[in-house]
Amino acid sequence: MTDEMPRLRWQCRRGMKELDALLLGYLERRYARADVEEKSAFATFLDLPDPVLVDYLLNRKAPLDPAIADVVRHVLSQDHT
Repeated sequence: MTDEMPRLRWQCRRGMKELDALLLGYLERRYARADVEEKSAFATFLDLPDPVLVDYLLNRKAPLDPAIADVVRHVLSQDHT
């Protein structure tokens, strides 16, 4: 486990069960094999306010940033590919 993992795990815990499950699922299943750009985009994604995350993850709004859009796609992917 890298030094950043405890911080990221903490940031993934948002207090909404469904949101926590999606974010922690991504962190546990995909993050380790993501490239540097995707890891950076995920960190930026976690800095967004909860209502924005929910809008993106429920497809209410689409991120303008293509890197964030890729993170959303990966978070929503069942197998995190």
